[in-house]
Amino acid sequence: MTSPTDLPILTELPILTDLPILTELPILTDLPILTDLPQDGAGPGPDEAAEQPRRTWVEQVMGMPVSLQVRGPGARDDAAVEAAVQLGIAWLHRVDDLFSTWQPDSQVSRLQRGELTLEAADPLMREVADLCEQARERTEGWFDAQLPGPDGVRHFDPTGLVKGWAVQRCLEQLAAALPDHDLAVNAGGDIAMLCRRTDTPDWRIGIENPLERTELVATLQLRTGGVATSGTAARGSHIVDPHTGRTTAQLASVSIVAADLLWADVYATAAFARGPGCLEWLRACPEIAWLVVDLDGQVTSA
Repeated sequence: MTSPTDLPILTELPILTDLPILTELPILTDLPILTDLPQDGAGPGPDEAAEQPRRTWVEQVMGMPVSLQVRGPGARDDAAVEAAVQLGIAWLHRVDDLFSTWQPDSQVSRLQRGELTLEAADPLMREVADLCEQARERTEGWFDAQLPGPDGVRHFDPTGLVKGWAVQRCLEQLAAALPDHDLAVNAGGDIAMLCRRTDTPDWRIGIENPLERTELVATLQLRTGGVATSGTAARGSHIVDPHTGRTTAQLASVSIVAADLLWADVYATAAFARGPGCLEWLRACPEIAWLVVDLDGQVTSA
């Protein structure tokens, strides 16, 4: 499989004990199969460019800690940087208020109870519904926001798409406000990143072994794109087969690298739901790079 030129092929690598990990965040995430970004102060090596200022903000939103990292001039003390980050955080809270299935007064909860129509909902709800339909078509039905409930009746639940979409949009908002900075947003181990500077090192990301979480099965060096993992290491079996409405766990994890986090997240969810048969499907998707860990710990990637 050919991967995009700006996305490295995922390969099985030895465990790296010197991979910097963000120590400000506890490992309490929905999908913590990807380690976080380098911590503040963990700069490039002696043969790399001088370190740019970097700061990380952490916000509890969408049921998880979300980290927003800015690297570049004034990252630690520029009021414009702070303002841009706070707008990004406000966006994530707005998404949570609209789409949380845990909040009974959210619009998605009201849609599920039949108290609100899609036409009368916030335009963002219709945007997400359209993206969910695109995702269903692109994944041959293995991602579907219309999920069957216990009674067999399908209901609208875009949860599997909303996080990646919201984080990618947050990154784009930050990029518009901070054109001279490198950026990364990490939500539960799913990461959207953008580097436009030429004097900074790549972000380094570790893919955790879902069967032995003190180990890594691979590391990535990325500048731009999205990385998402679906698996059972932290939350057990929670990914739903959209055809049956029941949870499935025929793999240990699926990690996807794509041009943006929205589609990395969708493809990771769909591939995991598909089970071992996902390998043939993934090989036919040249726009992504991927790594699959089966229940025996066997790693397959391209």
